[in-house]
Amino acid sequence: MNFCIYPAGAWSTAMALHLFRLGHSVTLVPYALEEAMFMTANRESPFLTGYPLPEGLQVGLELAPALLEADCCILGAPSKYLRSVCRSVKAASKGAARLSSVVLLTKGLEEGSLLPATDVAQAEFGPGIDVAVLSGPSFASQVASGMPTAVVLAGKAAPEKLRALQEAMSGLSLRIYTSSDTAGVCIGGSVKNVYAIAAGCCDGLALGDNAKAALLTRSLAEMMRVGVALGGRAETFFGLSGFGDLVLTCDGKESRNRTFGECIAKGMSVEELLATGKTVEGYVSCASFVEICRQRKVDAPILEQVNLILQGKIRPAEAIASLMGRDLKPEHTR
Repeated sequence: MNFCIYPAGAWSTAMALHLFRLGHSVTLVPYALEEAMFMTANRESPFLTGYPLPEGLQVGLELAPALLEADCCILGAPSKYLRSVCRSVKAASKGAARLSSVVLLTKGLEEGSLLPATDVAQAEFGPGIDVAVLSGPSFASQVASGMPTAVVLAGKAAPEKLRALQEAMSGLSLRIYTSSDTAGVCIGGSVKNVYAIAAGCCDGLALGDNAKAALLTRSLAEMMRVGVALGGRAETFFGLSGFGDLVLTCDGKESRNRTFGECIAKGMSVEELLATGKTVEGYVSCASFVEICRQRKVDAPILEQVNLILQGKIRPAEAIASLMGRDLKPEHTR
């Protein structure tokens, strides 16, 4: 299969390396010309250093030529840029007769419209293109290294078409399951970043294993409550894009969101941390999740407290005290 991958961030680069190892034709297209020139000259992505790009893996300078023979386009844009990236791809794909599928590495809700990423992309590409989303516990460096990983591919395409993509993209180091619950996979794969900030605060405050285990358990219950209210299926949140991704992102040493929360709890300001230029998706998406939960009257106390921390209205220790001091009630797992 012929894949065009755009833009060339860390996760996109890891997927390019994985698909190339499977024998597919892969063109990785960076967002900026200077990035493309760097990657062509150095055979390495500036966003995922230490993983050489094989000579046969093409680095595209422009989208249109890369899309011309593509069967599938994989999009790895941050959520805030997804709509504009979709428009760029659509405009550049006029002669791409074989292009029939778009796979998003982007999850979550669009700021403003509060639409899931798959709905944003499907609206931009129209009915002629099948949109799916790939999510699950997967650090880019470990996928690039060929370490065992399992993820889920969710789409509304005919089962045989989704199955064909699953078979094409799966290998001995990356096992892909399928789902039709695009809303659930989008939400789980994004809201876990907010809970990871909370988990990082636990680490930064040295609250211990008991506290973190309790936080993850209640985060899963809240994730499921939020996800079902927004159109996802409950069982999705017990799967790879829910519980699996939550565990990895809240506990993994490579998690930017967990590290972000840890640094806040240790006294660094949000402004200082954002000035490093690294994308922290939990920071970007938290306010959107809080807003839609308020609109739909969904009880989401952890999201509310993280949002107050990110706005600088309370400190992490105060948020913990607020959560611990809530009214006592029976345990509900949903």
